[in-house]
Amino acid sequence: MLSRPRSELARYLRTETVGGALLLVAAAVALLWVNSPWGQSYLDLTETHLAIPPLHLDLTLADWVKDGLLAVFFFVAGLELKRELVIGELADPKRAALPIIAAAGGVVTPAIIAYAVGFGVDGMDRGWAIPVATDIAFALAVLAMTGSRIPASARVFLLSLAVVDDLMAIVLIAVLFTTGLAFTWLAAALVCCAGWWFAQRKRWTSPLIYIPLALICWYALHEAHIHPTLAGVACGLLTRVRRDDGEAEAPAARWEHRFQPVSAGLCVPLFALFAAGVPINSAMFGDLFTDRLSLAIILGLLLGKTVGIFGISWLAIRTGIAERPAHLDYRDMFALSVLGAIGFTVSLLVAELALQDYPDSAELAKAAVLVTSMAASLAGSALLLRRGRVHRARRDADALEPEQ
Repeated sequence: MLSRPRSELARYLRTETVGGALLLVAAAVALLWVNSPWGQSYLDLTETHLAIPPLHLDLTLADWVKDGLLAVFFFVAGLELKRELVIGELADPKRAALPIIAAAGGVVTPAIIAYAVGFGVDGMDRGWAIPVATDIAFALAVLAMTGSRIPASARVFLLSLAVVDDLMAIVLIAVLFTTGLAFTWLAAALVCCAGWWFAQRKRWTSPLIYIPLALICWYALHEAHIHPTLAGVACGLLTRVRRDDGEAEAPAARWEHRFQPVSAGLCVPLFALFAAGVPINSAMFGDLFTDRLSLAIILGLLLGKTVGIFGISWLAIRTGIAERPAHLDYRDMFALSVLGAIGFTVSLLVAELALQDYPDSAELAKAAVLVTSMAASLAGSALLLRRGRVHRARRDADALEPEQ
């Protein structure tokens, strides 16, 4: 009796519009809660400690969500990236060239702008990485809701771009936020990764193998002082994506099918709930548009992402290095570039990591990410709706042409 409702719920959670809507609702609840008369209860909840003494783990609820549940999100992202690299758009060098080049422009340009604007500000030695990531779930949700009349190649381009973009952000997280590396624990994590790869090679399927490997890998990276969510990425990238004869589906497809609803329906919304609760007052609102840290993030995301993605894509196409996606023109690509300025999940994570020694700056940075992501989603939606009308008019004209 319960299997059908559960399967229906999972099906809805796999749709980008639902996942994006849950993320937005969670962020809105956090903002309203922390700025309400009950705001202290929100702060008390996020700072509640849950300890596991035998493992020497003593983390707040917010840290458990950020370091633990978000690993599931990165696991799904790793599975998507592996699929794209092996059998998807990124497997063909000609088709992969444009999203890879665009992602590089969308990482480097925001970083340069953010560093230049915020140079000398406390925390900007690593804070320049805050505006480099595009939120896959949020951006695809906006595209699904407002870009239904845009050619299907738009989703392929945006997904490939965001996946490569997030991979670059993950590398930055690994490089920038690893301090006092414990090599023994790092070796233990590598052994777990090797075990995962070996189990995949042997076609073993039991969860009793993979769940302990994933948990031990997470713990080992945590003890090695590497952000433990990278365990999710590593396991995702080591998962087999090609189906063997006799298999209904490959492990990557099967696990993505199972874990994507958990990521979209639980992990990412909970992260948004715990990360987006920024107390906003008149002073902070004023600082959003005057403080150099905030301006660095706003300009890095909104200007850097748009210019970086669209500018380098235009240059790559014009010089013949890459090919323009089928049925898309430059105005379509500009609208998609604006969606690339939606930072949210990974940007909020980087803000917490980069500015953990500056709590007030971290709150301001998160507010800047939230405001800019909303502005980019609204601007991108307006552009997509306009482009959708253009494409519909073209299709209508093509349909009438044989009758003339």
